[in-house]
Amino acid sequence: MTANATTSRRGRRRGSGARRSASSGDNPHLEVPFIRRAIPTYDILGEPALERIEATADRILAEIGMEFREDPETVDLFRAAGGTVREQSPDVWNIRFEPGLIRDLLKTAPATFTQHARNPANNVEIGGDAVVFAPAYGSPFVMDLDQGRRYGTIEDFRNFIKLGQSSPWLHHSGGTICEPTDIPVNKRHLDMVYSHIRYSDRGFLGSITAPERAADSIAMCRILFGADFVDENCVIMGNFNTTSPLVLDGNTTRGIRTYAAAGQGSIHLPFLLGGAVSPLTMAGAVAQCLAESMTSCALTQLVRPGAPAVLGSFLSTMSLRSGSPTFGTAEPALGSLVMGQLARRLSLPLRCAGNFSTSKLPDAQAMQQAMMSMLSAVQCGANYLLHSAGFLDGLLSMSYEKFMLDTDACGALHVYLNGLDTSDDALGFDALAELGPGQHLFGTAHTLRHYKTAYYDSALDDNQPWETWSEQGGIDAATRANARWKAVLAAYEPPPLDPAIDAALLDFMTEKKTSMPDAWY
Repeated sequence: MTANATTSRRGRRRGSGARRSASSGDNPHLEVPFIRRAIPTYDILGEPALERIEATADRILAEIGMEFREDPETVDLFRAAGGTVREQSPDVWNIRFEPGLIRDLLKTAPATFTQHARNPANNVEIGGDAVVFAPAYGSPFVMDLDQGRRYGTIEDFRNFIKLGQSSPWLHHSGGTICEPTDIPVNKRHLDMVYSHIRYSDRGFLGSITAPERAADSIAMCRILFGADFVDENCVIMGNFNTTSPLVLDGNTTRGIRTYAAAGQGSIHLPFLLGGAVSPLTMAGAVAQCLAESMTSCALTQLVRPGAPAVLGSFLSTMSLRSGSPTFGTAEPALGSLVMGQLARRLSLPLRCAGNFSTSKLPDAQAMQQAMMSMLSAVQCGANYLLHSAGFLDGLLSMSYEKFMLDTDACGALHVYLNGLDTSDDALGFDALAELGPGQHLFGTAHTLRHYKTAYYDSALDDNQPWETWSEQGGIDAATRANARWKAVLAAYEPPPLDPAIDAALLDFMTEKKTSMPDAWY
């Protein structure tokens, strides 16, 4: 086993990841659509260990197989591709795959692709050395220091989109940032997609909860971008979960096929809780994750070879005393590092980890767990980092304050990903030579030239002396974050949207909503 920091075989490039230091996080001139890593990935396993994990994933698929439910069209696609199909009951099939079959199907999936945003300056590259930060996803609850924990609403949903759009440290608008529970389940996808379009000009994720909702999401993008453009370019992605262990249900597979048929992107993610739906041991969980995600990705290539697909990994542990899930722990961080290696061997983009935490407050536990998890994603080479901001309460709650703390940490991670400049100017010889030994450097030409950009300037950290901090009220980080999100929302201005497109989107939504009764489950 090796623990060397090695360079990805895809190479490293500097580009739009130019240093973004300075600022409290409000300067729009510092924005870049994504960042290119200038540091190597951290590869912890050697070839024999990686081959053992891959062989176990192949054995899972060959000897246990994947279960497919309520989607005979998907079963027919895998049967035609060489899978061995056994009907277990009406609408339930087990499919087994010979070693290497799924990998062969994945060879047509792109190693990198571009997701286009309505503002072309915010297009993001997914894959290679590109790193894209996006907000957390899927919480039914929201919380802040003023009102506590409560069910999310469409107002909360829009607020988080606005906060994300206002941060230069996020690159993507995300998807279901929180569940807007004040809108019927069968209609809320329309309001969510529209909110991403209206209040952000970045890329976003569409609905995946039913194939017709996936189709609606793509249809709204055709209104926004034009049908011809959508037919030829990725403008939206869906985030699909397998039903672990080893199941793909019909809603999921039909949704995957809907995105793939339209040439749109999809993320394929087992949600693995050790001891519950995956082995307790992390190597076993990684092997299962690889088997499930590869199979889900392969479906896209059966529908439309070349459709963008992202390998996904969501590894978590549990408290064995209580059975409660735990997030931001050390073992999944190791698993993420290995998933990075496995994704590169498949030449697929990777989504994994994020600012995870089981804490119930935006406190020290929250940020310690978050950084354990987030750094593993940064160091493993992950390309798309969902859950980069707001994740609290084991993903049950989206926190306003933690959103601000996390985005501020994402700013520091931009500097970290940029690596260390060792140019003549950065080595600073002239700074020492100007005045010589025993003299301070505050007024040297080198200091004056770099003082605005040398270090990341946090919007939320308090670095004052104790006495000054105490005299100003002794305010903690969560309280500073509370004031910060309110100020950002007060200053928010929506990006311009063509009124004709806006009207067409609203008409589409009205027609869809009036065609169906409300459903609240």
